[in-house]
Amino acid sequence: MNILNEIKNEKIYGIIREDNPELSFEIARAYIEGGIKFIELNSPFEVTEKVSKIDNVIVSQGGIITTAQAHLALKVGASIISSPIFQTNLVRFASCYKTFLIPSVTTPNEAYSAWRARMPLIKIYPVSEMGGVGYIKDMVKPMPFLNLLPCGFVKLDEIEGYIKAGATAVGVGRELYGSKNYNEIVKTVKEVLKMIK
Repeated sequence: MNILNEIKNEKIYGIIREDNPELSFEIARAYIEGGIKFIELNSPFEVTEKVSKIDNVIVSQGGIITTAQAHLALKVGASIISSPIFQTNLVRFASCYKTFLIPSVTTPNEAYSAWRARMPLIKIYPVSEMGGVGYIKDMVKPMPFLNLLPCGFVKLDEIEGYIKAGATAVGVGRELYGSKNYNEIVKTVKEVLKMIK
């Protein structure tokens, strides 16, 4: 499977940032039922292990900053490593273990450096604080070769704008699941996917 192409096709990269394992797993199940294929878990590793065993989902372990964490993430079934930073040791780890790494950057210079390091997909975080849709548009215009994944307080009504601005896909979290029950999350996910496809 070509992960980058699959993410390009899906457009939505679902994020879950919860410490409670039971809650994280329930949200993940709702995401999957709604139709999200890529889920990043910023949750205990035990959740990643459970979710990775479900069919039709690709799990990313978020919040990785050390190679020890990266090793553990792969051990419990993560197919993608996501980091809040862009760090050389993780780049080497990804190359050595043939692992899909999504580093996070904020500036155009950092994004270009990540691209030079052969990072296939680059997270722009926190995108809303950096200028939102306009920021992505301004970054992609001189560097159309970048595959960008804007994340961080993305509103549901902004998703289409990010895609049109040149984002490869959009990372969405609490807007999908915050203050919602299981059925409401499923419904919200289906509505979002219908909107962009």
